[in-house]
Amino acid sequence: MLLLLLGIIILHVVVLVLLFVSTIVSQWLQGHGYATDLWQNCTVSSMSSVHHCFASSPNEWLQSVQATMILSIIFSVLSLFLFFCQLFTLTKGGRFYITGIFQILAGLCVMSAASIFTVRHPEWQPGPDYTYGFAYILAWVAFPLALLSGMIYVILRKRE
Repeated sequence: MLLLLLGIIILHVVVLVLLFVSTIVSQWLQGHGYATDLWQNCTVSSMSSVHHCFASSPNEWLQSVQATMILSIIFSVLSLFLFFCQLFTLTKGGRFYITGIFQILAGLCVMSAASIFTVRHPEWQPGPDYTYGFAYILAWVAFPLALLSGMIYVILRKRE
């Protein structure tokens, strides 16, 4: 049972790290001399390695992506906190429903954010000279892991 709890906690921490990195790092889109994330657009001048960063576009869809990514982090942190609270207060045989629901909500939020970004980013960064960055891919990796973690919490029963 101790190994199971340790595995669940490690999975949850991995999801949290993926969510933090994908939200903070400036690599959602990258191209020749520029990198774009949810918060700013950065370009590298050809003469030097100086980065020039500007605030991202005030588009409503980009703000919704920012908000849902932040919500996914909040839900996941809250889920981890609730898991530790329920671990010590839940009666024997009880299930971790609240923890699982918040983790599933975190997964749905990150899925919504990545989906909106996928559909709407051509309006913001037109042109074929870009590729998706690793932070964007990490967001998509965090989605199934968060859902899996939430399902495990819902199924899990407390034992002595």
